[in-house]
Amino acid sequence: QVQLIESGGGLVQAGGSLRLSCVASGRTLSAYAMGWFRQTPGKDRAFVAAHSGGSAYYADFVKGRFTISSDNAKNTVYLQMNSLKPEDTGVYYCAAGVDPWGLEMSETYDYWGQGTQVTVSS
Repeated sequence: QVQLIESGGGLVQAGGSLRLSCVASGRTLSAYAMGWFRQTPGKDRAFVAAHSGGSAYYADFVKGRFTISSDNAKNTVYLQMNSLKPEDTGVYYCAAGVDPWGLEMSETYDYWGQGTQVTVSS
């Protein structure tokens, strides 16, 4: 069992930056594929980024702006978000999955955090 807790969300102006953190307890994060998803009202969770086996994967709409990374000593995964746009607004969820396949699909992941709100004003 893995418990995930996100933090770092908030209100930021367009063009600004935020860094989201996802701290895990219960198991070592390095044993899992880790992903970030975001959700806006009325829509399904959308893939943002994933980290597995030393490789990083990104949705096209965040490439060049967002970076996923991990600190195994802190059992924490980060999402550095730069050049934020109003359309990046949403609740961001951290997720952990046992099998590193289909990282862009929410069904791949076994554990989810409670989410952290990111609001980007224009």
